Amino acid sequence: MENLNLSNKIKQESLYLFVSFILFTIILKIAFYKEDLITTIKTSVSIFWLFILPGFSILYYWSDKLEFIERLILSFVVSSAIIGISSYYIGLLGLHIKYHIIVIPSI
Repeated sequence: MENLNLSNKIKQESLYLFVSFILFTIILKIAFYKEDLITTIKTSVSIFWLFILPGFSILYYWSDKLEFIERLILSFVVSSAIIGISSYYIGLLGLHIKYHIIVIPSI
């Protein structure tokens, strides 16, 4: 029963995350109305991949205490901190900076 409840919660939050991604894409398209749609979608995907998803997945630990919108807003701050700190240390290990965008969010 608990497994089914967790599965439903993850599906619901995935839907909310997808809707917020669509809204973010629409806002970017309105702000940058002279750009074509593909460029706007690529920009919104890259921002979500780099600045939303890592922090959102880390903040899932506190999903009982924080609402979805609070975790979405805090995920930007947490992701920025994680990306900055881990990029510094991965750079010290010798990995070129052009690979940081791929390696860090996937870890």
